[in-house]
Amino acid sequence: MALITLRVLDGADRGRVFEDVPTPLTIGREEGNPVQLNDERISRFHLKIQEDDAAVVLTDLQSTNGTKVNGENVQLWMLRPGDVVTVGRTVLVFGSREQIARRLAELRGVDLSEGVKMDEDEEDESGGSGESVSLEFELGWSDDPDARTTLHTLISPELPSSLSPGQTAQIAELLQYFHLRLRGLVRTVKPTGKGKSKGKSPRVTLEQRQWQNLIDLQNRLAGYLRSIGEPGE
Repeated sequence: MALITLRVLDGADRGRVFEDVPTPLTIGREEGNPVQLNDERISRFHLKIQEDDAAVVLTDLQSTNGTKVNGENVQLWMLRPGDVVTVGRTVLVFGSREQIARRLAELRGVDLSEGVKMDEDEEDESGGSGESVSLEFELGWSDDPDARTTLHTLISPELPSSLSPGQTAQIAELLQYFHLRLRGLVRTVKPTGKGKSKGKSPRVTLEQRQWQNLIDLQNRLAGYLRSIGEPGE
């Protein structure tokens, strides 16, 4: 039984995180789905995600409006961390930040077989010393040492507290602006092929690392918007 994480990038549920949900699971708008979404354009039981021979497989359950992964209509798909799943008006990213970091590290040739140290003071589940994996590092990784030094000094800011209603509205408007701009960028991305060239990262119309940068930024903004809109949740 695999445990998977899905994060909502866009739609009525944007900012929600379904963390460590056991497989098999279904996604839909009906009660009884482990991942229930508030979206009238998705079917009652829209798709299924299950583990099969160590792979995580998505199956569209003959939904009315279909399922897209990375912009492509699919019936069956082997999910990998960082894949973007679109159902109705809802956009989700598959995988936790740590899982996406692992994938990016593997794409640049890092051997993770000896065990992995996670970022944010998380314990190494494998018990080995291994490589240290951080999504912040992987998103900012570059062949240029000077670029790496600059990018790794960036720290994700915290939302301000004790705001007046007017200030909260201003920040919500600002974040909404950035969210819409990012959504426009994400929608321009088109897959260039389903295969992968030897020794190269999978490609869309943007370099894979920059694609994940856009997704991660949109995910952070979605979380901020949800925190402002539903502070008591």
